[in-house]
Amino acid sequence: MRVFFLVFGICMGSNFLFAQKINHNYQLPIKKSSSAIIIDGIMEEQGWLDAAVAEDFYMILPMDTSFSQVSTEVRMTYDDDNLYLLVINHHAVPGPYYVESLRRDFSFGKNDNFLLFMDPFDDQTNGFSFGANAAGAQWDGLMFEGGKVDLSWDNKWVSKVTNYDDKWIFEAAIPFKSIRYKKGIREWGINFSRLDLKTTEKSSWAPVPRQFPSASLAYTGILVWDNPPPEPGANISVIPYVMGGSVNNFEGDMKPSYQNRVGMDAKIAVSSSLNLDLTVNPDFSQVEVDRQLTNLDRFELFFPERRQFFLENGDLFANFGYENIRPFFSRRIGLDAPIQFGARLSGKINKDWRIGAMNMQTGAVDETGLPSQNFSVLSLQRRVSQRSNVAAIFINKAAFDIGSPTEPIGTQTNQYNRNLGFEYNLASSNNMWTGKAMVLKSFSPGETGNGMVHAANLRYSSGSLTAEWRHDYVSPDYTAEVGFVPRVGFYRVNPSMAYLFFPKSKKILRHGPTANVSLFYNMDIEQTDNITMLGYTMRFRSQSDLTVFGGFNRILLQAPFDPTNFSGNTLDAFTNHNWYNYGVEYTSKPQSLFTYSMSSQYGGYYADGNRFNLMGEVGYRFQPYVGINMAANYNDILLPAPWFRTSFWLVGPRLDVTLTNTVFLTAFVQYNEQIDNINLNTRFQWRFKPASDLFLVFTDNYLPAPFYVKDRSIALKFTYWWTM
Repeated sequence: MRVFFLVFGICMGSNFLFAQKINHNYQLPIKKSSSAIIIDGIMEEQGWLDAAVAEDFYMILPMDTSFSQVSTEVRMTYDDDNLYLLVINHHAVPGPYYVESLRRDFSFGKNDNFLLFMDPFDDQTNGFSFGANAAGAQWDGLMFEGGKVDLSWDNKWVSKVTNYDDKWIFEAAIPFKSIRYKKGIREWGINFSRLDLKTTEKSSWAPVPRQFPSASLAYTGILVWDNPPPEPGANISVIPYVMGGSVNNFEGDMKPSYQNRVGMDAKIAVSSSLNLDLTVNPDFSQVEVDRQLTNLDRFELFFPERRQFFLENGDLFANFGYENIRPFFSRRIGLDAPIQFGARLSGKINKDWRIGAMNMQTGAVDETGLPSQNFSVLSLQRRVSQRSNVAAIFINKAAFDIGSPTEPIGTQTNQYNRNLGFEYNLASSNNMWTGKAMVLKSFSPGETGNGMVHAANLRYSSGSLTAEWRHDYVSPDYTAEVGFVPRVGFYRVNPSMAYLFFPKSKKILRHGPTANVSLFYNMDIEQTDNITMLGYTMRFRSQSDLTVFGGFNRILLQAPFDPTNFSGNTLDAFTNHNWYNYGVEYTSKPQSLFTYSMSSQYGGYYADGNRFNLMGEVGYRFQPYVGINMAANYNDILLPAPWFRTSFWLVGPRLDVTLTNTVFLTAFVQYNEQIDNINLNTRFQWRFKPASDLFLVFTDNYLPAPFYVKDRSIALKFTYWWTM
């Protein structure tokens, strides 16, 4: 443990020793346009002819030691209202482009595309990403943690893609009111990324080592303004909605419930880098339903947040902690009770300080006896050295009118639950060293223990070697009612390592072994879980992937558990289970119109049983308008009495129709044999103006046999983004 913190301290100190930006010499001057810019995908305005050009891109993949063979030219300019971008994407070899569809926020690796990564605070940590694929589908997202992109974020901007025999041109106008940036700053972090699937080449303007994503803000160049960017002025957006619909519960033999709601969101720019979001009677009926999963886990599964209100600067709240130790998880708010109103302040106070403050109020639910509740969160983040930060978070959930006459017997709601946390996030200047150290404390009525969490990790990534150490401690009485902490009462040690070889081969891009060991211990330091995985991965130059793996599992159950999550019969607590398993995974190259992936594993299981799993996905696209996809997951489990053989399917056909980059139709079915349900979701969206939409959503749930409708809902929703 002392060695770990010594290395952590050395890495923290290295931030101060290497403070100069890596790609400081890559500078693109930007000046105010000498003419009006029309977004038509044609470079004919004088403003573009006068603009500086970023070219001579560097190859990231398949090798990062030379200039790109695919030529790309980027120009940027601005006026009082918008930041403009024009990109000429030349073809290196003849042939059609490759795209999935015209759907917004496409999958990066499956489309010929160009992306802009923008760091308006020049802190190499937070920013924005905009881009398009070769058919004109838009991409926009919030950047956080130095290189991750949250594509759930959505804002107002316009773009156009025009295709020619030898190139495709992408032109965009991004309103200054749609982004946040530091007032008066004249240097922004900037980088441009190009993926060309015909040549399987990924490139960037400012060079990025191949072990890192092209989105890595540690490797941005500099956009140099002739004058500070114009202040956006009064920046207030009002987003009202009108929604009508109905819900029919046939299984409960209830009368149809008709829903007619109005509500409003508002976005107010407190400063050019700080935003206040308000909501009254919000509605999320247009949000796509969760993809169902086969659940053979002993603990709760995680489903990501998709609701727009919670997303901007969401890392200030949601990224505190680890994937399975989250003190705050916004999906705990409003999924079982209506949200009445809420407010959220988030963004930059200055170059070093960020703030996130949220308050949400939900109403009581008489049917379940759930009282009205208030959720408050305060997060502060302070940058230290170049890319690291320290942060603190406070979370409070308070319930009102507990024990009202409508509350069913047995319903228990704590008067309050609070969490206080501190963490240090390490990111070295070259991104090779990253890590985190954190501590959490919970407070609830009658809490008798310490309610503590502490955890840390340190990760090293070079060109070939990736190594990480992580350890966690979660006390048995730690509670995070507004968080996601599915398991408590354990110590965990989790080392992992991977090594990659880069051969001089025309077929193979890289290959190498991986190892991951996860050891869990109870409070008496007795081992309860040993999950060891060894694998070998191979990526081909065609962008297809192959992985083979083997694993060992040793589980000492701490509570009764049904190994099928289906039968209702359970294994006894404190019984010991050991098994080995083996598997293979393959993903086909994305350039083909017909794509597929498969994964299979076979081995032992609980109670000396056996489990066979087969997952697959096939798709065909009539690019760029129609995509047809079929995913399936089959499990066959053989156990002793009383389970015997248990098998179930999860099947999900999906149809995506993108008539234009503003009109979308999605229909998919999910047949989940484990929970005996068929779910049908059909969603139509017409984006008639930037960030303004008309939605029509149908959702049905069926009992497979005998086949009948359990419940059905329909929602028609109109939203309009009005900027004052």
